[in-house]
Amino acid sequence: MALNFCNNNSLSAITSIPAAISGGGLNLISTQTASSSSTLSFTSGIDSTYKEYIFKFINMHPVTDTAKLQVNFRDGSTAFDATKTTTVFNAQHPEAGGDGELSYQAGNDIAQGTGYQDLTRNTGNGNDESTSGMLHLFDPSNTTFVKHFICESNSYFGNDQTEKLHIVGYCNVTAAIDGVDFKFSSGNIDSGVIKLYGVS
Repeated sequence: MALNFCNNNSLSAITSIPAAISGGGLNLISTQTASSSSTLSFTSGIDSTYKEYIFKFINMHPVTDTAKLQVNFRDGSTAFDATKTTTVFNAQHPEAGGDGELSYQAGNDIAQGTGYQDLTRNTGNGNDESTSGMLHLFDPSNTTFVKHFICESNSYFGNDQTEKLHIVGYCNVTAAIDGVDFKFSSGNIDSGVIKLYGVS
């Protein structure tokens, strides 16, 4: 459906959007706050209500220097061990300037594995160091197709540089994904917040 504009191309004459046009929105489902937590697990609120779920992780700060924020998925059992295939690339640039980097990260991807997927590389544990980003999980309750996910994160790298990681992949299961778990590769999550949203 097209919107009709007045002759001077102004939007001032439009007072409402036709009912046939709907806007998507983020609906906050839950929030978890870390305080020296070993993991942050979301085991409810992920169901057939929405076709897309977004996890926003904000200022995740590791206890251990150069730890990696990681994720895994639960596919109906009690364990976070869904089979995954993923690919990862990064862009980075040091505080001191000089050469940046854009590269494929073969050591951070998974080929039909059940282990945790790295969402960052080597996040620093200095007082001002952390990582933030978003993970999108698509149609987790579908029992026909694999479950796709996309993540973008930015970290204060342990050797004083910014690093953006792009992670994409799928849980190679037809069972529903009903839980998502976040942790660092070493040590606890000293602090940080993760918010779960459903996309309408």
